[in-house]
Amino acid sequence: MQNLEKFSAIYQRACERKGGPQAIQTILTQPLSVQALSKIGADRFLAEFTKKVFQSGFVWRVVTNKWPDFERVFFSFNIEKVLLMPDEMLEQKATDPSIIRNYTKVKTIRDNAIMIDNVAREHDSFAKFVADWPSEDITGLWAYLKKHGARLGGNTGPYGLRALGKDTFLLTNDVVGYFTQRDIISGSAQSKRSLTAIQQGFNELQQQSGLSLQELSMIIANSVGDNYQ
Repeated sequence: MQNLEKFSAIYQRACERKGGPQAIQTILTQPLSVQALSKIGADRFLAEFTKKVFQSGFVWRVVTNKWPDFERVFFSFNIEKVLLMPDEMLEQKATDPSIIRNYTKVKTIRDNAIMIDNVAREHDSFAKFVADWPSEDITGLWAYLKKHGARLGGNTGPYGLRALGKDTFLLTNDVVGYFTQRDIISGSAQSKRSLTAIQQGFNELQQQSGLSLQELSMIIANSVGDNYQ
C-alpha cells in the first residue's frame, strides 16, 4: 500500500517514544482466542453493547457506577426475558432513577436482543458468529452491527467488540491521525473508502508482523500523537 510504513518502522518509533520494547510490551493486550470467544453467553454480548451505547456521548464513569442497577433492571440481559418486554415495560424502565433515564437508548436493548437472537438462530450462537468472523474483514463485522443492530455504528460497535475480546483495531484519534498523516485516508474515517483503506493497511501490517489487530492498533497509537513516555 502506497504511503504505509513498514511495521518495523512503526514499532521502532513506538519503542523510542515509550521507553523501549519492554515498555511497549507492558501496555499491549491480547484478544481472546476464537474458542474462548465462542463460549461467551449472548447475555454478555447484549450487556456490553448496551454499556457502550449508554457510554457513547456520556461520562463513562457514571455508566460504570450504575451498571449493577442496569443488570438488575434488565434481568441480567437474559435474551429471552428482554425479548418479551413490551413497549410499556420499556417505557417504565426508562424512568427508573437507578439507571440512566434515556428512553431512546433503552429501546436499543430489545432491538439488539432481537439482532442477537436472529443471528443465533442462523449460526448456532451469536458468539460463534462473532468469533468466526475473519479479522481481515473486521470492518465488515462493524458494518453488520451498524446495519442490523441499534446505535452500534461509529466507534460503539468496535469498542463493544474489543471489550468482549474480539480482535479488532479501533479508530482512536491517534490511529485515525496516523492514516490521515500518511495520506492513506482523507475526510471521514468512517466512510466506506476510508474503512477499506484502513483495513487494507492493517492487513498488510498483520502479514508483516504476525500480531493481532488489537496489538497493531495499540502500537500505531503509541507511535504518533502525544503518546510519549
